[in-house]
Amino acid sequence: MSDTSKDSEVRLGKSANSIVDGLGAVDSKVDTMTRALKNDPDTLGDKIFKAAVPALTGLVAGKIFQTLWNKGAARRHSGSSEDDAQQGLLMTLLFAGLSAAFGAILSQLSVTGSRAFVSHRQVKRQNK
Repeated sequence: MSDTSKDSEVRLGKSANSIVDGLGAVDSKVDTMTRALKNDPDTLGDKIFKAAVPALTGLVAGKIFQTLWNKGAARRHSGSSEDDAQQGLLMTLLFAGLSAAFGAILSQLSVTGSRAFVSHRQVKRQNK
């Protein structure tokens, strides 16, 4: 055999080894993910509950805050003045900040509450 055929055999062997090593890494990652999925105590309903409750709480909290803000703003702005434009900008910024803070606080509390509720349900399921 010539040197070029030996070189191509060596390169082919190296690339075959690297492909096999790559497939082995993928296989071990799939095994790890399968074990994690089988050991996960959350059911599909638990996962949906933990995602939906905080989202809906944030949405409802935002709407409630907006309604309360609009009622308060309507009482304060019964007449118009020249500096309404500047106060409008400041009030809009204040509303955005307070609304975001209020929604974030309630969403975080609902995340904690929904996780606690799901954990409680999982304990009850395991004790049966």
